[in-house]
Amino acid sequence: MSTPPETETGPPGDDGTITKQQWRWTGLAGMASYLDAGSIVALGSGLAVFQEEFGLSDTGVGVLAAIGPNAIGCAIGAFVGGRLGDKLGRKRIYKWDLLVYAIGIALIALAVNPAMLFVGTVIVGVAVGADVPTSLALVGELAPNKGRARLLGFTQVSWYVGPVVVLLLAFALDPLGLLGTRIVFGSLFVVAIITWALRRGIAESARWQSASELPGNAAQRVRALFRGNHLKALLYTGTFYTFWNLAAGTAGIFTPYMVETIGAGSNAAGVALSCLGFAAGIVGTLALFMPFYDRSHGMRKGLFALGAIMQICSYGLYLVIDFTIPSVIASVLLFYVGSAVAGEATYKVTSQELFPTMLRGTAQGFTFGIARVILGVFSLVVPLLSAIGIVPVALLLTLFLLISGIVGYLAMPDTTGKSLEQIEAERADPVRAVPTAS
Repeated sequence: MSTPPETETGPPGDDGTITKQQWRWTGLAGMASYLDAGSIVALGSGLAVFQEEFGLSDTGVGVLAAIGPNAIGCAIGAFVGGRLGDKLGRKRIYKWDLLVYAIGIALIALAVNPAMLFVGTVIVGVAVGADVPTSLALVGELAPNKGRARLLGFTQVSWYVGPVVVLLLAFALDPLGLLGTRIVFGSLFVVAIITWALRRGIAESARWQSASELPGNAAQRVRALFRGNHLKALLYTGTFYTFWNLAAGTAGIFTPYMVETIGAGSNAAGVALSCLGFAAGIVGTLALFMPFYDRSHGMRKGLFALGAIMQICSYGLYLVIDFTIPSVIASVLLFYVGSAVAGEATYKVTSQELFPTMLRGTAQGFTFGIARVILGVFSLVVPLLSAIGIVPVALLLTLFLLISGIVGYLAMPDTTGKSLEQIEAERADPVRAVPTAS
């Protein structure tokens, strides 16, 4: 049964009013974040189970974490999907990639040997990597000028809800072992198919349609991404996000594994603690990010500074106290509340604001992909480091969060409440400009 596409009434306004249609489309686009994070933590909660079932070494566990939705597989999808979203339109990407995602999830859920597990993990990573920058560009382009943080923050709520649902399932089904893990992945398959069907009614981005009709050389546009203010924006968003993502990705996929292997508690306890952290992230996003991030530049910087300090302290704790259940509780609360205002939601908003329409997906796909590649490499060594203890991991993650916090605060651009067109005009390079449009 075909679903007729809905139509967008025109460019969003600047008064911050968000329509029901914008909330609905944001919810459907934000399911990319749900499925991205859900697949990451599903894999994370099942790492110990897969290791035992298929006889994986610590290196094998690291490779599995590195090639999937948390890292390299996602990076490949982001590089390709982000660029294709700019060239072909947002809708052509998000129309099909969830079907590819469903195929990968099915392979993991039904895996009877390591080959099925590894191939399925790569496919899932590529699919979510293609979906995320495309879907976020759609949300940024349909949002009102004073409502971008609310709508993009709502996609971040989806990013947290996915893990909460998945981890609660994993916790409840933990006694079933491998069967429970298969059911968890099966739930993601069902959500992906339902979301794919509902997304068929979303129209193409009006801003992309207008920009795609204007003259301009695609190759020149891409080259312009690596010059002037575009390059500065890439360096800013890429550096801030990459170092933050090293900590967030490690927390997302390795917390249950480290809790069990380092000896703080069982795998079920690790799953429950991860769930607590993501729930705290939901509260932080709803209570701090969405209501206040659109208000003023000063408000953004103040909230970011608070969040950065909380995250630095979250892993710094392990340098002075033992890795126990109480210390893990304190750490995940500090990290996830802090990340609500100094983490991926900030990256999402800034990435939509700093790049013109015909480069928006390309730019975010590039920085998102680079971050995931680096995380993939780091994921190879996390199991080896955690075999020594929590201190080496905590020391590195504290350093990464310190770098992310300093760069994110000092270089944060003043874009709050401005239209995408106004931001582009203000940031246009006076020399060697190329025809682009928002």
